Amino acid sequence: MRILHTNDLHGTLDERRVAVLSPERANADLYFDTGDCIKTGNLGIPLKPESVWGMLAELRCTASVPGNRESHILRSTFEAKIAGHQHPILCANLYDKEGNRLLPPSIEIESSSVRVGILGVMVPMVTDQMASKSLSQMIWTQPIPVAIAIAQELRKSCDLVIALTHIGFKQDQQLAQSTEDIDFILGGHSHTVLDMPLKIGSTWICQSGSHGKFFGRYEWEPGTGLTSAELVPM
Repeated sequence: MRILHTNDLHGTLDERRVAVLSPERANADLYFDTGDCIKTGNLGIPLKPESVWGMLAELRCTASVPGNRESHILRSTFEAKIAGHQHPILCANLYDKEGNRLLPPSIEIESSSVRVGILGVMVPMVTDQMASKSLSQMIWTQPIPVAIAIAQELRKSCDLVIALTHIGFKQDQQLAQSTEDIDFILGGHSHTVLDMPLKIGSTWICQSGSHGKFFGRYEWEPGTGLTSAELVPM
């Protein structure tokens, strides 16, 4: 199984980079993006749909997780930032003030006769402990406990469990140390360039820098695990 990964594009996905990724995607089973893909900043309000969503659709993005760029304290602005997406955007630790999740926490898919479970978590922007919660229409919980719980459930029915995270390399390591139920952590937020994935226990942590300089290409085989890994220049 071939997996492609981008993170922290910051609005740099353009026609040239799509042309680089398109033939790669044609030969890949799965493609994920792990946040901060849009151009609009954290507190910005987009005046029109972000072009990245159409390009991710062209590349048949399997799923993604929001980053801090895609978030906002106003629900209407958050929805404007992700307007136009055509793939599942997952986030298990994002809620409205009534305690309802605003995005799906996970999905399960079949690919190459492999049952794949995919979950998403992101950096908490506003929590119940922050004074700013009175201004925010959305609340984030801590990502690691919820990722552990969802991965445990996915492991019951899935051959491969992938966590899409936008929490930074340090927290990715803490997550890997805390569970054996995740095979891949495809990370973002810290702009870490991992020429080779880091293995902690049975979990591989992958991240491909930022601003469209690289994408990650990984090969995984049932019963064997990760067989090859490479950051490819874009």
